[in-house]
Amino acid sequence: MNQERQLIAAHELGDMKACYVLTPAGTPELILLPGAAKLPEAGEGKHLQPESLVQAKLLEDDGPGAYAGGTTMRNGQSVLRMAYEGQEREEDEAKIRICTRLADARGLVYVHELCWRKGDYALESSVRFENHSARVVCLEMLSSFSLRGFTSFAPDDAPERMKLYRIRSRWSAEGRLSAETPEDLQLEPSWSGWSVNSVRYGQVGSMPVKGYFPFGAVEDTCTHITWAVQLAVESSWQMEFYRRDDDLAFSGGLADREFGQWMKQIQPGEAFDTPKAILTVVRGNVDEACQRLTFHAKEAWRRQPECEAHLPVLFNEYCTTWGLPSHENIHGILQALKGHDIEYFVVDCGWFVEEGKSWGDGMGDYIPSEKLFPRGLGALTEEIRQAGMQAGIWFEIDNVGKDSRAYHKESMLLHKDGKVLTNGPRRFFAMAKPEVTAYLEDRVIGQLKQYGFTYMKMDYNETIGVGCDGADSPGEGLRLDREASVEFVRRIRRQVPGIILENCASGGHRLEPLMMSLCSMASFSDAHEAPEIPVIALRLHRSILPAQSQIWAVIRKDDSLQRIAYTMAAAFLGRMCLSGDVTDLSPAQWKQIDDAIAFYRQIAKIIRDGYSFLYENRGRSDRHLSGWQALVRVHTAEGEYITSRSSSAYAVVHVFSMEEGQQIRIPLPECCPASIRAEYKGSGITARMEGRTLVVTPSGGMEAIAVSFGT
Repeated sequence: MNQERQLIAAHELGDMKACYVLTPAGTPELILLPGAAKLPEAGEGKHLQPESLVQAKLLEDDGPGAYAGGTTMRNGQSVLRMAYEGQEREEDEAKIRICTRLADARGLVYVHELCWRKGDYALESSVRFENHSARVVCLEMLSSFSLRGFTSFAPDDAPERMKLYRIRSRWSAEGRLSAETPEDLQLEPSWSGWSVNSVRYGQVGSMPVKGYFPFGAVEDTCTHITWAVQLAVESSWQMEFYRRDDDLAFSGGLADREFGQWMKQIQPGEAFDTPKAILTVVRGNVDEACQRLTFHAKEAWRRQPECEAHLPVLFNEYCTTWGLPSHENIHGILQALKGHDIEYFVVDCGWFVEEGKSWGDGMGDYIPSEKLFPRGLGALTEEIRQAGMQAGIWFEIDNVGKDSRAYHKESMLLHKDGKVLTNGPRRFFAMAKPEVTAYLEDRVIGQLKQYGFTYMKMDYNETIGVGCDGADSPGEGLRLDREASVEFVRRIRRQVPGIILENCASGGHRLEPLMMSLCSMASFSDAHEAPEIPVIALRLHRSILPAQSQIWAVIRKDDSLQRIAYTMAAAFLGRMCLSGDVTDLSPAQWKQIDDAIAFYRQIAKIIRDGYSFLYENRGRSDRHLSGWQALVRVHTAEGEYITSRSSSAYAVVHVFSMEEGQQIRIPLPECCPASIRAEYKGSGITARMEGRTLVVTPSGGMEAIAVSFGT
């Protein structure tokens, strides 16, 4: 470091290093580095302005200048008033916790916490705001993390060597990775170094993965160092790539007043904690950084029910009955499933539907239909158990449909601007109200217990939007409601021990670390039987554990064996969920399915404990597919992130459209064994080894092949 910027401390945290730097203005900054890297001195003449590790904006303070208004709330007067007071490090057998304290003269304190769980490859960052003054103050923005130092290894502003990554999401097209440069986004410093610019992105509403995943990453392509961040949040959130000097800054947390209409009053003596951010840095590419973030989720997943350890195959009847399950049709499905090695059976939406109404418009009352289930749900769950499977059921806890009685219980529903908050045909329970908790305990938890359901699919098919009444701001109303919803999920886990929870929100709109930490698995998407299923499933390896990614395998009676293999092989990219025309399949079709289930059983331990290598060589369109993609997943010991050499692995190759005679050549990573032990495929397509290269020869059309490797 040069004499102007002093190193407060450098903490070794596994293979990462957290460097705390103090600027001449007294501002503490946080720079993360790979453990072996040294913090370089700021180059002579390099223009660097202070970038605090805490970003905040109070209502009473002036906003930032330099054209920042409407673009960013960072680095306003609230930040300028902060002064570094000290740092404490606590360590025990399990973790290291570093607390950095900032304060201003008004009695306002900010405590930045960085926590490392020993053996992990990511860190948790959060901020606590404490009001030690004698008056009420109002927050308009408070970050969970703020990093800088991304151009530390360049002597200048690192022109044309940085990449910025985001993961985009839309309904049935989740997880698309985008890569842009600061130059593309006009995030170069101005000639004067005066004006600021920010790319502020995120999601507003109660579907945290509706537009973007709460994720961002920065790569220095010269040093091959990548920084990546996830937010664990169920309400509106934001992240910002920010530039005003020769370095980049990257921060994020709850959506601020400008982005998400969020303000919160803090009473004297009270405190407020931000959501957690999960941070990592690696000398490697963005895929390596992403897997470090998903590895962080393993600790929570290991607390799931013991039966989840071998990743059971499940059947969900939604794509069989399309929202009209009955005891009669489920009886027929159970007969068809006998002997096919399926362990969970999930009754999806519609079990409560009234005659002449749709399930989506009738949800909220959750009174079992006597017409559909004349013997009651207890008789149904008993039959499912007699068939050798655990019984699951669908609920949409938070939302109510226009034809339900609950739709008219206005005192139990969210309001906005004094009116019941209504979006399309749906309204929303006010989850923080005790009467709502009591109602849902009866209708949801009560029925889980009464009928012996051991699996629950939790859906969420509409977003609240910017917020609701009942708090200091619409955004704060939304945050409190989502906080209460998460607490109800915890209540389910406490009151129904051993329950297996599936996280669903129109497919994949809640694939964020907080909800994922409470659930065994998640519905990866609503792309129930679309050709792009393997595309979505592959790229979700960057966002969630494959052991938690439940992938639809919907089989139709008219499907060819080649199409069935394409569909079933997609389920090797995560958890297998069978559905479709199972009562009308031929013996040959069932054999193709059974062979897939047998192959899945062989590789389940690698899906659970493994490291993913992603290969994508296809066109840009998700809907009009061309080219091919592949996954190579290498087994690692439980609790390990990656291994130098493994004894088992598997590969899945999906071909979308290729010219006849073309070959696919996939060089295997060094840690992967190179002997093929078993394969699963449709007709025609073949795979063989040439040294350490997997060579796949397609036969034409959409098809797939999977191979397992061993020593």
